[in-house]
Amino acid sequence: MALTGLQIQKLLPKTNCKECGCNTCLAFAMKLAAKKADLSECPYASEEARKVLGAAGEPPVRGVAFGPRRTLVLGEETVLYRHEKTFVHQTALAIAVRDTDPSEEVETTLARMRDYVQERVGESIRLDMVAVCQRGRDVSAFVALARRAHEATGLPLVLCSPDPQALAAAATAVKGSHSLLASATPETADALWPVAKDNEHALALTGATLDDVASLAARLRETGCKDLVLQLPTHSLAEAFQANSIVRRGALRNGLKALGYPTLAFIDTGNRLQDTVAAVTEISKYGGICVLPSFDPAQLTALMTLRLNLYTDPQKPIQVDPRLYPIGEPTPQSPVFVTTNFSLTYFIVSGEIENAGISAWLLVPECEGMSVLTAWAAGKFSGSSVAKFAKEIDLDNQVASRQIIIPGYVAQISGELEENMPGWNVLVGPQEAADLESFIKARLKTP
Repeated sequence: MALTGLQIQKLLPKTNCKECGCNTCLAFAMKLAAKKADLSECPYASEEARKVLGAAGEPPVRGVAFGPRRTLVLGEETVLYRHEKTFVHQTALAIAVRDTDPSEEVETTLARMRDYVQERVGESIRLDMVAVCQRGRDVSAFVALARRAHEATGLPLVLCSPDPQALAAAATAVKGSHSLLASATPETADALWPVAKDNEHALALTGATLDDVASLAARLRETGCKDLVLQLPTHSLAEAFQANSIVRRGALRNGLKALGYPTLAFIDTGNRLQDTVAAVTEISKYGGICVLPSFDPAQLTALMTLRLNLYTDPQKPIQVDPRLYPIGEPTPQSPVFVTTNFSLTYFIVSGEIENAGISAWLLVPECEGMSVLTAWAAGKFSGSSVAKFAKEIDLDNQVASRQIIIPGYVAQISGELEENMPGWNVLVGPQEAADLESFIKARLKTP
């Protein structure tokens, strides 16, 4: 049962020292109750408090870390819907390789996974894991593939085999990679858990029904097993949607600790479009690790863009640092464009300037991550504010050009900008960034 803020306060030192970042112990207790703080932030919490509040204060979905440096973290979610607060750790995407695949095909896939990177709103997005699946009977081939996959990519693995002995051998071969053994059943869990623990891996659990998985997780939890992942037994898109929702709701709303773990799903319908739809469902509905059957850059672009959109904090707009950005190789004579520091706006505008084949400067003032019209309506993007920022960064001495282009949607700030930036020629650009190329070619004189 969850403790209230007042119940938690009784266990705190009541010194109001403020070292936790809160003004009072009651305020800190309220944050603990809302799972917005960790007890470790209180330097004076007693051992009794740590013991009592340890379980009560942990996230309803346990965090499990993967990778040699444990940088890939899954779980630790506290909400059902992102607008309630935010989703924390995004669904991990993995590509499967099999011990029956031709060696040349495996090497090509591993190399493409290692080198794959997608740039999106200033972030470099990469694949998270490699799933190594045993399809043949040669244990040594499976072990060799596991070792090669980790060496070639440096990524944590999802080791998948119906043979506990093969899993144990592969787990030993990649000890320290902090990977995942998939999957233990009620019959094999007692033998596989020590293997996972000794080799510093997590263990995925599965069963014939969701009740079987929950019962197995509860049994292992009682014996001290912590790093667990749930592989839910589903056979259709509808079942996957339902099972994922039941697990998340059970952990968050009903406090069912046996369901409070990240999930694992292998996707291979035999149809690329259906695979993509299934992966979209996993990303949208609480999936922990989603294993795709093959490497497809087009598919990954769609999935990673969706994932990025879902796992950004809706209360914190994605933004770039306010400053003067060079686009291409501008000279002091190059023109100056202006936009806001909302990341998507910045990257669209800078991309269109590059597409026009010119070099220029892009002046990006502080607009709290808002888009052009939103920032203007909020009073964050005006002629005076743009001029003030230009003065703060000493724009006059950084560029010799006196051409500055503002977005067409805020043409009304041109007069105010000219008044506050004497000597500058203010041009009103197009409303849409897609029209920048034609605007530059038709109206802009560039050196």
